[in-house]
Amino acid sequence: MSPVAEFDFVIVGAGSAGCLLANRLSADPGRRVLLIEAGGKDNWFWIKVPVGYLYTIANPRTDWCFTTEPDPGLAGRSIHYARGRVIGGSSSINAMIHMRGQASDYDLWAQATGDERWRWGGPGCPGETLAIYKELEDYFAGADDMHGAGGEIRVERPRVRWKILDAWQAAAAQVGIEPIEEFNRGYNAGSAYFHVNQRRGRRWSMADAFLHPVAHRPNLTVYTHAQALRLLMDGDVREHQRRGAWTTAQQRVNGVRLLKDGHIIDVRARREVILSAGAIGSPHLMQVSGLGPAGLLAEHGVPLVVDLPGVGANLQDHLQLRTVYRVRGAPTVNTLYRNWITRAGMGLQYLLLRSGPMTMPPSTLGAFMKSDPALASPDLEWHVQPLSLPKFGEPLHPFGAITPSVCNLRPTSRGHVRIASGDPLTDPKILCNYLSTDEDRHIAVKGLRMTRRIMAASALARYDPQELLPGPQLVSDDQLQKAAGELGTTIFHPVGTCAMGAFDARGRPQSAAAVLDTDCRAYGVAGLRVVDASAMPFIISGNTNAPVMLIAERAARAIVG
Repeated sequence: MSPVAEFDFVIVGAGSAGCLLANRLSADPGRRVLLIEAGGKDNWFWIKVPVGYLYTIANPRTDWCFTTEPDPGLAGRSIHYARGRVIGGSSSINAMIHMRGQASDYDLWAQATGDERWRWGGPGCPGETLAIYKELEDYFAGADDMHGAGGEIRVERPRVRWKILDAWQAAAAQVGIEPIEEFNRGYNAGSAYFHVNQRRGRRWSMADAFLHPVAHRPNLTVYTHAQALRLLMDGDVREHQRRGAWTTAQQRVNGVRLLKDGHIIDVRARREVILSAGAIGSPHLMQVSGLGPAGLLAEHGVPLVVDLPGVGANLQDHLQLRTVYRVRGAPTVNTLYRNWITRAGMGLQYLLLRSGPMTMPPSTLGAFMKSDPALASPDLEWHVQPLSLPKFGEPLHPFGAITPSVCNLRPTSRGHVRIASGDPLTDPKILCNYLSTDEDRHIAVKGLRMTRRIMAASALARYDPQELLPGPQLVSDDQLQKAAGELGTTIFHPVGTCAMGAFDARGRPQSAAAVLDTDCRAYGVAGLRVVDASAMPFIISGNTNAPVMLIAERAARAIVG
């Protein structure tokens, strides 16, 4: 055991939230901050090149490479579950899509937590969500009533367009999904090219935004290749911490045990430990430390510290149903990549102009619509890719094709993250329980049928689209439900496994599912916050990175007062 190092704040996880927290908490030179990352530095070439996600996902250099449990909803399949394991976390390997979600999402958060500040806000409306997003952003077109300029998170237009995607957008308009300017105004019905977190054609991760500009601060220390093993606790619950979810605490987290460079070391936190290890890592670390469902911990011989049934429960994710259509007469990534001349041209275009296919995210065009007109806001989203492949990590198909993937934005299915043993180095068991409710199966069928309507519209006729997956021979609801389970895969949006909830005046959660209060303080154990996607009570109706930054900024403000 190495000597103990002491800091004011210890942050576990240098992903999106951890980078922002390190920036904000170290702004005062009187606070000593430690940021811990299990992975390495983010200086690899393929992290910075946008299309490099092809090399960073499913690569143990940058990805935890989790695998889910066999899922009944996916025809018993296990799937790869990518989570960033590098400085910047998943923002160093994700799709770079900048998506706030919709105003109705934050109404649900306000109801779940009893905190009206989560609402969207704006003239005559309560809430501060929009205002915080504007403060965080550096929007390519400058500040306006919906966007901010000068913030850390760079937001740009995509630097490539595709003839086949323009035609898909026109086809969507023919069936009622009209083109719109963007998806970040609080109501997303329509279709548009996604805005991205890039700067001049390079990935702009949250490490680029928040960590690297302040890495020189003498009061900020960053450990890489340091894996958290367990939380350290004692009974010294100081009175000034006994508020919110900590009101009834009998234990206090005062440090973290780490495995770094082959040595076990303890680091102490004089004020707080903050978990920002993500929707998989944060509940796993809590469980191996004795914070979680009593029965689960007893099963694996972990001494119980606080019985928290919600830790690891409430897992929500977006399941994308990847349909594939062969097309003719328009360039796609498939057709460009199979020719070495055009492939070399793509590389040259990127090196000289920082534009072209090498700047594109995994999905370029998006669309939103309601599965039922009675809904308050859209619940279906398409990510449309000008390429196709059998599955991620395999070679592209040797013919022109596109992949319109549709997902249910508000799934009612719930999964869980659970320890597989008391050994913190053993990966947890991840069960998503996709398509486990009648509602989710019904919406999956609607999504597949709507995709067919779009592909059959006259705007696409000149490209002669031919359905390869799920296949035109499948026509009944039962057949399409079965196909959804066989085609479906994660879109890498796990949330909710340490959810915020409402607390009463005595600091007790009003629901057994609640783990955190609205300031991300963990119930029953002082000095511990969880600030990442696991804090979301309900999944956002869109990509999840921007909402994580909202949570992190709110938490940082609560900490520094």
